[in-house]
Amino acid sequence: MKNNISKKIKYYGTLGPSCCDEQTLIRMLEAGMTGIRLNLSHKSLTESEAWIYAYQKAARATGKTPDLLVDLVGPEIRIGDVQEPIHLKEGEEIIVGKGGIPIPFYIEEKLEKGQILKLDDGKIELKVCRFRQIEPANAHSDRKKVICRVQKGGILKSRKSLAVPGLNIQNPTLTAQDYQNLELAKQYGVTEVMLPFVRNKEDICCLKDTLAKYHSEEIRIFAKIENMDGVEKLPELIPYCDEIVIARGDLGNAVPLSYLPVVQHQIADLCRTQNKPFMIVTQMLNSMITNPVPTRAEVNDIFHAVMDGASSVMLTGETAAGDYPVEAMRYLIETGEEALRYHEKICTQQIG
Repeated sequence: MKNNISKKIKYYGTLGPSCCDEQTLIRMLEAGMTGIRLNLSHKSLTESEAWIYAYQKAARATGKTPDLLVDLVGPEIRIGDVQEPIHLKEGEEIIVGKGGIPIPFYIEEKLEKGQILKLDDGKIELKVCRFRQIEPANAHSDRKKVICRVQKGGILKSRKSLAVPGLNIQNPTLTAQDYQNLELAKQYGVTEVMLPFVRNKEDICCLKDTLAKYHSEEIRIFAKIENMDGVEKLPELIPYCDEIVIARGDLGNAVPLSYLPVVQHQIADLCRTQNKPFMIVTQMLNSMITNPVPTRAEVNDIFHAVMDGASSVMLTGETAAGDYPVEAMRYLIETGEEALRYHEKICTQQIG
């Protein structure tokens, strides 16, 4: 039994089309939601203004002062915009890059036969199988179309994450879009900022310096651990951020899925040892995107996240795009609070 778990848990949802109206947000706050995340990979702060104002009105209506956590683009790699969702079937071939699924050119030009591409947190998987000369051939360019075979199918929408295992890509810490959003963060009432794919302490220092430049030093920094660089550099990261985020979506692409629970527990153990708050996120109630009741495994996941010492837990697609955002938030909170009550009971018995 771990005695140093948090006595109070923060519960986050994610803003999106399913919960962007004032009344839904009021119900989520009344259920006990303490903060909400806005993913700036899809919409900027300015473009999200109506959602933010609805959230702030809901907060005033409930008499609460919940957190507003923004998730930056950072070094994360995403596909571009698609005109409409693409239905990918296992075994079919599809073009990636020019004329097909839009990906950054600096990724496209490095692809080789056999390379795996994982999209949308690994839900979809492609494998480069061959290349085809672009017609008409350009005498000044040897660029070719990349043909991939679908190994795991699904429906692919715009701006979904892209992981390319084994390919070393060194992106800047912050994008131009990030700088624009950070300049406006204080104006929009942002209380916390989440940096994806943290690789080293320099990434966090870059964000700290940028917040200072915009006179927003009071905004708390959450460091997302989503690759093995972040896992290996965790001891040096801890002093530079306010909270560590165990982001299991892309982290589950960086390691074999069967090994992900080991990595999660290793991160949690180190954070507890260093008294550093940490969050656990991704697919906590994934089935509730389409179902009104979670699976037994999902509520167990939440329970054990709290018992492992998580200071906060978060829902993503469940509230942003799911059919049951309020119900999902209730299950998250009720399960988390049951874990806290159980821990308190055990500690009382041990003392007695």
